[in-house]
Amino acid sequence: MIPGAVFPDYELSDQTGRHRKLSELQGPDPMVVVLSRGGFCPKDRRQMEGLVQLHREMEVGYCRLVTISTDNLIETNEFRTALSAHWPFLSDPARKIQKDLDIAEYTDPQHNPMIPHTIVLEPGLIVFKIYSGYWFFGRPTMEELRHDLRSVLQKCRPDWDLTAPELRSAWERGDKSRFFPYGKTYAQVFAAESERGAF
Repeated sequence: MIPGAVFPDYELSDQTGRHRKLSELQGPDPMVVVLSRGGFCPKDRRQMEGLVQLHREMEVGYCRLVTISTDNLIETNEFRTALSAHWPFLSDPARKIQKDLDIAEYTDPQHNPMIPHTIVLEPGLIVFKIYSGYWFFGRPTMEELRHDLRSVLQKCRPDWDLTAPELRSAWERGDKSRFFPYGKTYAQVFAAESERGAF
């Protein structure tokens, strides 16, 4: 995992048992992927508590959030429910990601979790930033994630700065392709978000 690389498009079961690909969950938006030790870890629970609040901002800011752990389906559901979280939690009890990325937390053979990471992705699963969270303060604060998401959104939203003269000219010419929802209707956008489980 390095910035600029494409993160693998893993397909795992979500909290309902439905198989979900990361690209499907991301759609055209920035996404934060949290590789978690699991519900047993107090550090992970505390990080998720902060993300519960941030997720409310991410929803209105058209950003996605996914948590992946080595927990089984029951543990995944208990973890998500205890937090009152509303974003997808994916279950990887076979430890595919842990093995693929070589991030086994070898200091905990009892639980055999992944070394926690928080990964900020640009659209297309492109890695923007990686935080290693073996130690709690190696994980991003909610404010750091806000800054990261702002930077990614500035790169991927052509209408980020509505004061730009070329945008105003395009709008006045009737060219709406550079403005959200970028050639789609709001009904199409909301239907796609609903399908991805964004709501």
